[in-house]
Amino acid sequence: ACTMVINGRVRQACSALVDRLLKDRPGEIELRPMTKFPVVRDLVVDRGRMFRALQKVHAWVPVDGYYDMGAGPNLGRAEQESAYPLSQCMTCGCCVEACPQYTKLDVSPRAGESDESFEQRRDAAYDQAFIGPAAISQAVLFNSHPTGKLNATERLEALKEPGGIQVCGNAQNCVAVCPKEIPLTTSIGRAGRAVTVHSIKKWFGA
Repeated sequence: ACTMVINGRVRQACSALVDRLLKDRPGEIELRPMTKFPVVRDLVVDRGRMFRALQKVHAWVPVDGYYDMGAGPNLGRAEQESAYPLSQCMTCGCCVEACPQYTKLDVSPRAGESDESFEQRRDAAYDQAFIGPAAISQAVLFNSHPTGKLNATERLEALKEPGGIQVCGNAQNCVAVCPKEIPLTTSIGRAGRAVTVHSIKKWFGA
């Protein structure tokens, strides 16, 4: 993704028109890399933490094998209208850059440390940190899918873990900067309710 901080605001460079930027700040356009991820080079950052969060919440519909499974299950109009906006997420990182609860993690290789050991330590740190609004929204998306519902419990359990939905402070910065105008706060609300209901049922053994 081409996400960066342009004139102090996180956005995608592909949608930032120069003439409009110059109206806001005549004669100057400031480009900076996102602050929540490690900088690879210049304006390029490593968004691996976001993809790790998607793994944590199982943000996919599992399939059993490579054979033809035929047509997928039908979705009602209401389900389609609810799911489509969430499916537009590009994992661009705008939402997490704007989120005050999503803080940068500095995990660097130690002297003499193997790549495998470093990756394990880094992933463990990622798993303890806030997963962010994008991952929460994708968990809601796949839990609403007819086939994805089969793994709903795993996703809800992931949202309960350290760094899960309880970290969200409802700042609503995420929904304000999303280039796709995804209703992230609505998704987070749906996820919170689902996690609460799941926890109560689990408590009573239902």
